[in-house]
Amino acid sequence: MNTSPPTPTPTHWTTVDSPVGPLLLTATPVGVLTSLSVPGQKGGRTVQDGWTHDPALFREAEEQLAAYFAGELKEFRLPLRTEGTEFRERVWAALDDVPYGGTTTYGAIAARIGAPRAAVRAVGGAIGANPLLLVRPCHRVIGADGSLTGYAGGLECKTTLLTLEGVL
Repeated sequence: MNTSPPTPTPTHWTTVDSPVGPLLLTATPVGVLTSLSVPGQKGGRTVQDGWTHDPALFREAEEQLAAYFAGELKEFRLPLRTEGTEFRERVWAALDDVPYGGTTTYGAIAARIGAPRAAVRAVGGAIGANPLLLVRPCHRVIGADGSLTGYAGGLECKTTLLTLEGVL
């Protein structure tokens, strides 16, 4: 019986210029996007030894991001893979339902996944740990009073994205 840990999937990466600064994208060797980090992101990824720089693998993501920032793309259509707890995965999937130009609240996300109102803090933690900023639109989640609350990419970045989408 083999009890050794599974071999990790190699990570490929590139950076893409954007109005919010250089974005760091990571993917599997077949191009399934695993993270998108913005500059200065709390908990964002940084390039590690052993990663493979492979800009060609990210052409479709780069094209869709350019179209998004040009105001021409409202919904990303990229293969994605995240790894989180079952709760986090449910929260992240709920983000996919928040439309371009719209917003929702932490309480509404909790309700959408069937979590009790008391789970709002846990929902906020899961949203803050979203590894796919922009693509999984956690920037569209605001406070119940309409305030722009925390964003792992910083409130300036959140403001830029919501302005781009016509919310602000």
